[in-house]
Amino acid sequence: MIIEWNHDPAFAPDQATQALMQAAADKCLAAEGVDAPCLITVRYCGDEEIREINRTCRGIDHATDVLSFPAIGYPHGATLGTCGRLLRQEYDDEKKAFFIGDIIISLPHMKAQAEEYGHSEYREAVYLLVHGVCHLMGYDHMQEEERAVMRKMEEKVTGAMGIERNADLAVSDETLLSLAREAQKKSYSPYSRFSVGAALLTKSGRIFLGCNIENASFGLTNCAERTAMFKAVSEGELEFETIAISAREKAWPCGACRQVMSEFAPDLRVLITWGDGEVEESRLSVLLPGQFSLDREPSEGRE
Repeated sequence: MIIEWNHDPAFAPDQATQALMQAAADKCLAAEGVDAPCLITVRYCGDEEIREINRTCRGIDHATDVLSFPAIGYPHGATLGTCGRLLRQEYDDEKKAFFIGDIIISLPHMKAQAEEYGHSEYREAVYLLVHGVCHLMGYDHMQEEERAVMRKMEEKVTGAMGIERNADLAVSDETLLSLAREAQKKSYSPYSRFSVGAALLTKSGRIFLGCNIENASFGLTNCAERTAMFKAVSEGELEFETIAISAREKAWPCGACRQVMSEFAPDLRVLITWGDGEVEESRLSVLLPGQFSLDREPSEGRE
């Protein structure tokens, strides 16, 4: 699935959220049995904007969590997987994909619902995306029978994402590796031509993505692992569980990255992936024995 993100800058989700939503959109098409390239737009906005759209388009004068606008007029009971002729009419020559509709999500609503239900914002974002894509694929919930069919499809997709009913998003190894592969696509590596991506999972459940960023003065280049680690620390995270690293060839972290990671997580779990989905695992304590450390005082501003 191709997603065109069209956010109000004030409400843009973080990179990890977008990557998880991309994975969920891909699984929606797989669950529907559609292998043709499809295109959607997704916009995050505030409550006032979604309220105005709801009022203008649906005659309902209040904010909601998600709105979907399918591009295809499905016959009653039909969904995307059985409407190949209608899908072909929506081919976008410029994008080389079939446009199936727009999704609009209220970021304040998403955050409030995550807090109300006691699960992560990642889980809520994935669910709202799946719900929206199901509508774009022809599913609805106006009638009880329709609702049951749509709910079954939603659970099929969320289950594939590691979300069980009434449970939070389980960040599986495969999810983390997939996010590292997405991060790799952002690499700025015009000199080595060796792109690397990393996905760092904190103990609090947050995910930070990083890629390698090269410089004409080679010593100023920053590795993907350090990019992810520095982003996390700069946002107040100091405890980490796992880092996943993706490259085209087998590539364990360099010595500098191992030392930086050992500052915060001496026994960090390390996953690497390369080639055709090959994966290996180790621990930082194995990759960097005899780690160098100093006695530390709490930083100003840190408890």
